[in-house]
Amino acid sequence: MTIALEEVCSGLGFPEGPVAMDDGAVLFVDIKQETLVRLTPDGKTTTITKIPGGPNGVAIGPDGAAYVCNNGGVYSFVPYEHEGVQITVPAPIRPNYEGGSVHRVDLQSGAVTQLFDSYEGKRLIAPDDIVFDTSGGFWFTDTGIEDAESTRYGGLYYATIDGKTLVKAATIPMPNGVGLSPDGGTVYVSDTVFGRLWALEITGPGQVKPGPLPGMPGNVVQTLPGYQWLDSLKVEADGRVCVGTIFNGGITVFSLDGSTEHVAIPDLFTTNMCFGGADMQDLWITASSTGKIYKTRWPRPGLKLAYTT
Repeated sequence: MTIALEEVCSGLGFPEGPVAMDDGAVLFVDIKQETLVRLTPDGKTTTITKIPGGPNGVAIGPDGAAYVCNNGGVYSFVPYEHEGVQITVPAPIRPNYEGGSVHRVDLQSGAVTQLFDSYEGKRLIAPDDIVFDTSGGFWFTDTGIEDAESTRYGGLYYATIDGKTLVKAATIPMPNGVGLSPDGGTVYVSDTVFGRLWALEITGPGQVKPGPLPGMPGNVVQTLPGYQWLDSLKVEADGRVCVGTIFNGGITVFSLDGSTEHVAIPDLFTTNMCFGGADMQDLWITASSTGKIYKTRWPRPGLKLAYTT
């Protein structure tokens, strides 16, 4: 499948976490600039607030506020030349990293409130992506850390906006994108360095059915061949899962029978996307390493999120 791309924004640091708003604007975070930003339909950007660390994923909650996963500065951003083009890529250099957190942002005032920064006495590693269910709770991924010496596994969590509930649902090596099936019965998680999409059956708030073998957090939808990583994801209305794909820059569409289709995007770090518009077929794509946001028309509608504003 090929799509026609419209460049709607450029000159950004490392955009991620796009959310389509009811008025046609798009919220997104700039991880490198540590900001939450509003992009209006005319292509203008306005910074809503500064979020020190590494704001990474965004979702609108039942109260109309934005909830933001913050990776805590787990990456630094360095220049890199790829095919004669200067791009910006994340690197495992962490001079200011202390751990991650989850925040609530009042979109009117820009006030930032921290909800969570630890679980059972241990600091969260690097919260990444987030999605709300229809009961008002949210699932989020806490990405692990991998470097030349060691690997710390991440996890899938469930929480409530009152800050009282935080449950670890599963341990996953490097969970990144998270989304819910149209019926709300399955949570999908992309496992970055393995290029793998997991499907976890939800059995209750923050509870999932383990996979069929020891160490499996759920069922494997598919694992991509070769060297390609998976980033954040969104779900289509018919249940297909669209995942931002790194190194093989683009969007990989996973069907639940395990088949995949790759849609090329001109960016090595195509990290995320969001559906919007009256028919949910407008798609905004964060082309992060080139600092751009593209818009296109998708051939099928995306799944409407539980809350928008």
